[in-house]
Parts: sequence; C-alpha cells; structure tokens
Amino acid sequence: MQTVRVIRDPETIKLLADLARRQLLRHISNKPMTQTELAEATHLTEPSVSHHLQLLLKAGLIVIQRVEQGSRGSVKKYYEPTALLFIEDWDSTPDDQRRYFIHTHLERLRGMLSVFTLTNEVVEIPIGKLEELAEDVASRVSLVAERFKVSNQAVDREWLMINIYSKSLEDIIKEKRWDGFFKPLLGSKHTRDEAKMPERKS
Repeated sequence: MQTVRVIRDPETIKLLADLARRQLLRHISNKPMTQTELAEATHLTEPSVSHHLQLLLKAGLIVIQRVEQGSRGSVKKYYEPTALLFIEDWDSTPDDQRRYFIHTHLERLRGMLSVFTLTNEVVEIPIGKLEELAEDVASRVSLVAERFKVSNQAVDREWLMINIYSKSLEDIIKEKRWDGFFKPLLGSKHTRDEAKMPERKS
C-alpha cells in the first residue's frame, strides 16, 4: 500500500468529494473490511456500500485484499485502499468541487490556529482572510504530501494527516504575504527554541 497518493484526475477528485466514500476509505485504511462490516460501521445500507465500493474500485482507489469462503457457500471480499491517505490536488480540483473541500480545510485550519491560543500566542487573521489562508493551505498540502509518498515504516493515518497539514502551514507562515500576521509567532517560536537548546558539552 502506498503511503500518500496525490489525486490529480478531476473525475477521481469528484469521487472523493462524497462524504460516504471518504468514510469508507477511512475505515478500510485501518484494516481490510468486507461490504457487510462496512455497512455496519458506517450505518449505510449494503446496496449503498456496494455502489460506492464499485466506484472506488473502478477508480483504482481500493483493491480486494483477499477473498474468503463464508458460510453456506458465500464469498467474503475484504477491501483495502491503494494508499493510506488520498490528497486532492487543489489546482486540479474543478471549481464546482472546491466548495466541498474548502470546508474541511477551514475546519483543520481553525484547529491548528486554536492551538496557538492555547499556548498564549495571538494570531490575528483579518475578517475575510481565513478562507484565503485555507485556500493557500489546500494548495500547499498536495506539494507537502509528495514528501511523504515513499515510506518504509508503518505510519498512522492521523499522524500522517497532522504532519502534512502542520508542515504546510509552517511553509505558508514563512511567505511574505502572511508575514505581518505570523511574524510575532515566528519570533516567539525562535525564542522558545533557543531556550530549549541544550548546552554543548566540551
């Protein structure tokens, strides 16, 4: 299984805009699951799960990991994703689909910014600029994700997501256009890093 796969095909990106399909992908990223198990986990009907699985299979986002013989001659197919995490390329995302993804980016960005308030850091984003910042993050995420595409070690999906987003924001903070909003934060971070630096032993 690939660690991260950046999706640049507009039709595949449209598939990922569906919340039910994203939910199915999240579940099988933890372990291979059958159609019945997925229906129980997501509270969707089996016909609905079957429909979504067929679309994901056709798009190459999932594969049948194994097939087992069930009771009374039935066959159980276990599905798994072809990558632990799928990231849509913002520049390849059709305009009419961006509205489905920007909400997710906004929520993740709010979560990251709220951490600054917990550490007594003040980041003042002007009214109307938060969505612009979220779009910058969305655009940067696919570039940062490329760094995580090849990994020889087992990683956690959530750890992967957190690291990609945090590094994306870290890159954006250094850009001149956002310098005025994040400069105080960068200064205090630099001070804290110096304070934590251990003394060099002679």
